[in-house]
Amino acid sequence: MELGLIIGFCSGWVFIILSILLNADMDIGAVINFIDPPSVMITLGGTIAATMIANPLPKVITSFKAIKNILKPQKLDPVEAIAKIVELAGLARKEGILALEDASSAMEDEFLQKGVMLVVDGTDPELVRSILETELAYIEGRHRDVQGVWEFISSMGPAWGMIGTLIGLVMMLQTMSDPSTIGGSMAVAIITTFYGSLVANFIATPIAAKMKSYSNDEMLMKEVLIEGILSIQAGENPRIIEEKLKAFLSPTLRKSIGEEANNPQAGDE
Repeated sequence: MELGLIIGFCSGWVFIILSILLNADMDIGAVINFIDPPSVMITLGGTIAATMIANPLPKVITSFKAIKNILKPQKLDPVEAIAKIVELAGLARKEGILALEDASSAMEDEFLQKGVMLVVDGTDPELVRSILETELAYIEGRHRDVQGVWEFISSMGPAWGMIGTLIGLVMMLQTMSDPSTIGGSMAVAIITTFYGSLVANFIATPIAAKMKSYSNDEMLMKEVLIEGILSIQAGENPRIIEEKLKAFLSPTLRKSIGEEANNPQAGDE
């Protein structure tokens, strides 16, 4: 479970509810006043309806299912990936490229496994790069599609909140003959805007941003793997491969690889 998401979501609700209570002298009834089922229906219902109109239904369903990917994100460790590439490079240098076939059967990363098998099969390096980069582009495209749905939801939330406000104002104007109802009607009219802002700024936009962040991390990981696979195919020194791949990492992550990795042994030269 992604701890930052849980902390952010829970703390956000705490701050919202606490701010309401502080402005109402800790009267719990003030929080209840912010719960209005018709307003929820027009805001959420309208947002979901517009999203389904604007996007194919399978894409909408996939986008909602993708929430599990940010609740329990895939483990991505570029340092570990570089170590694996260096290990494979050492194996290929000692026993030959064909020795990687047995090693590939134990790989959990399908992308790395595919790249290694292309190398083992003697595929031209340019074709290997083309195949892997094409897959990378399609993965990134699918990620953008999902992010786009959530970005669309974030734009529809405030819009449908405003529609709810307009409906409430029309109903309020129809009862202007009774001044005692104006305050309550105005509150109900405005609360849909509140719901719309929550949908956009507390749910949809953060989800889209989180997905984009994880997508960028995954793309970086796969770029590291592509360069590593091609370097192995070219027969480069494992230490040189490591130094090349470390260029993809931040200075902090480079240091975490360790002093031993930075001191090539004479036998590797």
